[in-house]
Formats: sequence, structure tokens, C-alpha cells
Amino acid sequence: MTTALSSRRAGARRLLVMLLTATLAPALAACGSKQDTLTAASAKPFSVMLDWFPNADHAPLYEAIAHGDFRSAGLDVHPIVPSESDEPLKLLAAGRVDMAISYEPQLLLARDQGYKLVSVAALVQRPLTSIIALPSQHVRSVADLKGKRVGTAGIGYQAAELRTALQGAGVDPSSVREVNVGFNLVPAMLSGKVAATLGGFWNYEAIQLQRMHKHPVVIPVDQAGVPTYDELVLVVREDEAHTRGADLRAFLQALSRGEQQASADPAGAAALIKAANPDADTALQVASIEKTLPAMRPSESGKPYGWQSPAAWAGFGRWMVARQLVRNNPNLGALPPFTNEFLPGQGI
Repeated sequence: MTTALSSRRAGARRLLVMLLTATLAPALAACGSKQDTLTAASAKPFSVMLDWFPNADHAPLYEAIAHGDFRSAGLDVHPIVPSESDEPLKLLAAGRVDMAISYEPQLLLARDQGYKLVSVAALVQRPLTSIIALPSQHVRSVADLKGKRVGTAGIGYQAAELRTALQGAGVDPSSVREVNVGFNLVPAMLSGKVAATLGGFWNYEAIQLQRMHKHPVVIPVDQAGVPTYDELVLVVREDEAHTRGADLRAFLQALSRGEQQASADPAGAAALIKAANPDADTALQVASIEKTLPAMRPSESGKPYGWQSPAAWAGFGRWMVARQLVRNNPNLGALPPFTNEFLPGQGI
């Protein structure tokens, strides 16, 4: 979504998202204190809508498909590429897909609008969204943005993140001109249209600029005063969180195996992304996977893959309320916006 460039849009429409014929793998055994092994004689169709085109963030998913981990757990998983960035949660709520990859802020916004959705795991467990600038603009810190133009993708919560960062650095937000550059974040910087952007990811746009020898300054938003949050989450409908617990547990166990495989062989994982997205730059994907893998693991010791920190969700929810992005505190609803019960070793 926020990291998409115009070139990605063209690639997304030509994607082949059916990936390799899965081979049978050993039955999965969950990590943690709960040792539950799931197998099935036949695989159920299970559709997952991506947040955007296949990229390094999805490496565990494609690994688990390619190595047969989902099939061994009884699921025939099919990734689907959205044609627009706002499609995944809408189509999930409409019952068109079984799961959607989205962003914690977008999930909270959707729930505030009445969508009955819940996150069951974090795919990337800290913000990727960053303030990025080129050295020629003399931006070394947030304070240096005073009097400059900053490009965003025109997304409300990103504008709020920018205001939070500026205020935290003692900069009057009115002294900074926010420019909606859509998804053309990198071109806007390269052309000098803006001095910096907020919306690119440190594991994609920043690496892309580094590979161009541009030596970007990169400030992740959680290092600029914005509370930490899970950049990418796996979302299902609330009712199916109650009725499809076995499928969700099986999915997440298989996905954890996929993460282990991506960690063991980033180049192999990049090849799978390339197979799903022929327009992908393989070297960029390898670098991005290597950079992203630590952010896919819990920072809290002893927690399983996919862990969602209750304290972090509560803190970010309070920030959303304080910034008037949502009307209701997501932490005070009848049902919380996330659950860890289906993660390996968790739940009943």
C-alpha cells in the first residue's frame, strides 16, 4: 500500500499468484508450551488477499506454500493480489476471501466504521513506515523538516504520524507543507519535488534508494514519537474466529514454518517471490527479506511467531483516539481488535 510505486501497479496486474505445486511435508508440531500437531487427509481451499503485490513481506507465506506446509496442515492456500490498496478488508468483510493481510491502523479504522474483523497474528511486528530523505536536502532529523515540503501518500493516519513526529521534535506542523504524492514516493524525492517523504518503508524504498547509491536518511516513525504498532497483520472475520479456530491454528503453524525456511534461505525465498511476481527485482527482494526477518519475530522473549503485544495495541489505540482518527477507543469495545489464541502454543 504505502510503499507502492507506479511501476508496481503495472506489475501487480500481471502477477501469477499460483505458486509451484506443493509437495508433501512432515506434519507440523507447534512451538512453545503447547505441543499440538495438525494434519489432514484432504486440503481445504483457503484464500489470502495480500496487501499489495507479492514482496519480501510475504516471504513466509510463499515459503509455506512451496514447501507444502499448508497442505500438510490441511489447507490449500491461494494468495490473491488486490487491484486497489483498499480492497483487502472490504472483500474480507464481504466474505469474498478467508483472510486478508492489512495494516494495524487500517484495521482499527475499519472496525471503527463497523467492520467486524479481527487480527489473528502479526506478520511484521513493528512499523516499517519511515520518514525518508536524500542527503542533498540536509534533513538529518525530524527537526530539519521545518520549512520544507514533505510528501505522503495522502493517507490520513500517515498525516497524523507526520504531525506527531513534528510536534515531538518541537516543530510547528503549520511550518511544514504536506504534499500528496500518491504512491510516487521515491520519484518525488529524486525529482526534488519534496525534501522528504513519510510513507515509504525502511525495508523497501530505503533499500531501493541505497541500491541507487543515494544514501538516504531513514527515520522509522516509531523512532520519531509515534507509538509502535504491527505494520502488517493477518485479519479474519470475527465470526470465523469463533468457528474456524482449527483452520486458523493450522494456518499459523504452517506460516511459522515458512518463516523459518525464509530465514534459513533468503535467496530461495526471493526466488519464490520472483516466481509469483515476475517484475520483482530479485536482488532487491533478497536484501529486503534479510532486512525484514528480524521485524517478523517477537521482541518479547518466549513469545511465539505472530505474537501481538497487548500493551502495544493498547498504546497505539489510544494514539488513534487522541489524533481523532477513530471515534471510539478500540481497547474498550466488547471484542478486542486482535487475538493471540491461534498462535503456536497459545489458546486452548
